[in-house]
Amino acid sequence: MKFEVGGVEKLLRQAVSQHGAGHLTLIDPDSQSPAQAASIAVAADEGGTDAIMVGGSVGAAGIPLHETVDRIKESCDLPVILFPSSVAGLCENADAVFFMSLLNSRSTSYLIENQALGAPLVLRYGLEPIPMAYIIIEPGGTVGFVGDARLIPRTKPELAVAYALAARFMGMRLVYLEAGSGADSPVPVQMVSAVKKALGTALLIVGGGIRSGDAAAKLVAAGADLIVTGTAVEQSGDVATFVSELTRSIRR
Repeated sequence: MKFEVGGVEKLLRQAVSQHGAGHLTLIDPDSQSPAQAASIAVAADEGGTDAIMVGGSVGAAGIPLHETVDRIKESCDLPVILFPSSVAGLCENADAVFFMSLLNSRSTSYLIENQALGAPLVLRYGLEPIPMAYIIIEPGGTVGFVGDARLIPRTKPELAVAYALAARFMGMRLVYLEAGSGADSPVPVQMVSAVKKALGTALLIVGGGIRSGDAAAKLVAAGADLIVTGTAVEQSGDVATFVSELTRSIRR
């Protein structure tokens, strides 16, 4: 399915305006075969997810990335959004890319260098760039280590607010609070609430450590617009049922 210019971001905003919140399923090409990834995407679609994110901290590049996106696109009509850890995480067959800066990284590679290298490719490939601030919260997981992040302490919501405000003032239309894949618990609801109040029209995405509909519902009640689940989806055993539990919990 081909999306109009700006259509993927518009779809995400419609999910939020119509249902109160949206759900994104994150698939790591390094975690399974392209065929298995496509099966996960189809089941997530059945469960009501709004879009498929494709990416990962390590190994989500090259042929596995391209083939994973291809198989997902062949199998369902959901938009496929790249979630790259570097310029190597780009491919021409996706619909959009979260064009993001890891704001609390110590490394300029994750702040701007990969973005500068990737921007000409995004243009050449015809990907829809969706400007997003990425902020890593304790414990951070693999992405915190790989991205050389100064992790935001869970007890310091004011620091997350400061970064989110900086993102808003720089014109980023989405802010993603990430606790890290496999985190013991999600981003604290108090932090989510404080950040949402500072964002204006920017969408707030929350991911990491979300393993139940109840946990997702609490984050949405606190202000999250979009919920991301990846590891929990892969480990659920019944993707359609698990995603359905999440989407029913967060939608009004």
